[in-house]
Amino acid sequence: MKNAKEIINKLSLETNISLQEMPDIDLYMDQVIQLFDHTYKDKKRNDDEKVLTKTMINNYAKGKLFIPIKNKKYSKKHLMLISLIYQLKGALSINDIKATLEGINNKLTNDNIELEKFYTSFLAIQQGNAVDFEQEFHKRAAEVQNEVNKMEDDDSEQLEKILLITSLVNISNSYRKAAELLIDELKEEHVMEQGIQLTKKGKST
Repeated sequence: MKNAKEIINKLSLETNISLQEMPDIDLYMDQVIQLFDHTYKDKKRNDDEKVLTKTMINNYAKGKLFIPIKNKKYSKKHLMLISLIYQLKGALSINDIKATLEGINNKLTNDNIELEKFYTSFLAIQQGNAVDFEQEFHKRAAEVQNEVNKMEDDDSEQLEKILLITSLVNISNSYRKAAELLIDELKEEHVMEQGIQLTKKGKST
């Protein structure tokens, strides 16, 4: 594909909010939105797309996707969690995101996790994913081009794009379904943990 490199550049795959970009002071909602808009502006499909809005943040709070805020301000921990939500929302439902992050939120409530270390690992994996995706994208584009070359069609460029779209969507669906299976396992584990806790409380009374 002629514009494969251009497409990859537009994706801004390595763009993320680093820990250094997150202030140590708590932020108001408008400041949080401004930070995310500034960081992810190049990842938007068009000017009408919103990176983060007050409605989104309020829905995340109501859905208990992150730990409660204090005095209408968002801490560095909230910024890390909202960054994770931003990455997950493109493929998962609100309920699935809640199930995915529930363990982290519970650990934060009980001070049983160093979130900065977890977030650093998340960023490292994202960087590796960006490299892997670029290689995979070029591989898929080459495979599609080989298939199109076998056809006798005057509009081969259009067919090439359509085949590449179907290939990318197929891979995306496979990854999403695999993630959903892992989420279902997390849900089952959470139910089991709740059952164990209830049993322990029953024995202690």
